[in-house]
Amino acid sequence: MAHFKPLGKKLRLAKALKQNRSVPVWVIVKTARRFRDHPKRRHWRRVKLKA
Repeated sequence: MAHFKPLGKKLRLAKALKQNRSVPVWVIVKTARRFRDHPKRRHWRRVKLKA
């Protein structure tokens, strides 16, 4: 990927990076382990972004 990228693309990539976290422990505890993982979790090699 290019070193210099447009601001819009950079912001989209940053948003995708922030979304790609696991569910916080306090949420798992609060919901009595109903939400252990979220289905939109993305692996960098398997699922590519349309950014």
